[in-house]
Amino acid sequence: MKNVVLQVALDILELKRALQIARESCEGGADWIEVGTPLIKSEGMQAVRSMRDYFPDSIIVADMKVADTGTMEVEMAAKAGADIVCILADADDSVVAEAVRASRLYGIRIMADLINARDPISRAGELEAMGVDIICAHTGIDQQMSGKTSLELLASLAGMVHIPIAVAGGIDAAGAGEAVRCGADIVIVGGWITRSADVTGSTKKIRSELDNPSIKPVEKKSPDEEIRAILLQVSAPNVSDAMHRKGAMSGIVSICGRVKMVGRAVTVQTFGGDWAKPVEAIDVAGTDEVIVINNDGVTHIAPWGELATLSCVKKGIAGVVIDGAVRDVDDIREMKFPLFARTIVPNAGEPKGFGEINAEIQCCGQSVRPGDWITGDESGVVVIPAERAYEIARRALEIKKNEERIREEIRRGSTLSRVTELIKWEKK
Repeated sequence: MKNVVLQVALDILELKRALQIARESCEGGADWIEVGTPLIKSEGMQAVRSMRDYFPDSIIVADMKVADTGTMEVEMAAKAGADIVCILADADDSVVAEAVRASRLYGIRIMADLINARDPISRAGELEAMGVDIICAHTGIDQQMSGKTSLELLASLAGMVHIPIAVAGGIDAAGAGEAVRCGADIVIVGGWITRSADVTGSTKKIRSELDNPSIKPVEKKSPDEEIRAILLQVSAPNVSDAMHRKGAMSGIVSICGRVKMVGRAVTVQTFGGDWAKPVEAIDVAGTDEVIVINNDGVTHIAPWGELATLSCVKKGIAGVVIDGAVRDVDDIREMKFPLFARTIVPNAGEPKGFGEINAEIQCCGQSVRPGDWITGDESGVVVIPAERAYEIARRALEIKKNEERIREEIRRGSTLSRVTELIKWEKK
């Protein structure tokens, strides 16, 4: 088995944090340290200089993503201490040529990033012919959120070029082993390491997988199964953050306290406490779906109670959201069922049968369509448009990972404002 290089990508904004994370990753077995593009944009060449000063014996990669002024940017990174400079593969040939010439002058190497290249296989061959030293099969963060992966591109490149091939983009421990099997010479890992509360431990896991890649059958999940699995790992605040503070219902609370709810919406429009359609929706809803009810702004009459809740429990329904009131909460709380409502009253309405099931409704300030994803916990309920559910779930998971690292730094004695350099990043 060949010796595969582990490159850790420091795609964060704060230099002090980056240096500490780099140190911990090196302790875990990282070979190369990448000063990521966000860090370079935030801190400039000082980030490269600092990495060189702190890690004099390590290979330092400057992810400049050079698209123009090839000589100037390569010279600047090389003089700051970079051993490898990343350029964009789809930069003009003249930019690539200048970058290569400058790299030879300063004794460093050029890595070309195939992110967004229209014909990556052909372009890789052209770049090799122009003197590029390393080709990188890369799927960007925003592309990863929609389910794209760099491993297929990596497999296609294997054998097509005769220079080292790197792979980057959403690589975790399982993906690291797969990358080795697909022919990677350099595996670039970012968030899975840098956002971990235990950076050294996470790096060791990746290192172990690179050195002894296991052959594990990949369990194929349906899109809904994957979305549900991710949303069960994250909080409603994580999801709201992933949606740029949108999608959250207002004026609603968890009746049973600390519960978790995830599922597609079955919508109900009713009026003035009429509980016919809400109860009929139990028969319409499938396992792991969420019933979302608009009671037309009425809060003194409840369209829902204990018997309806028991029916949901027996059928495997994931939860209920009511823009209105609920009753029988003493019995419902015994069930620990995910039920969210505006208020609690003892009054019930009559089953008159007004309204409809599975039409678009308004609920607690949000539009909800049948099939939209609903997630809720003690912090509240968030509506996720069905067409963006996978992307939002993935983004929420990245937010959770980032918070895990920040939480660990606070435990070590820092504060939230110091970790995030709040004053520096306040809007001017």
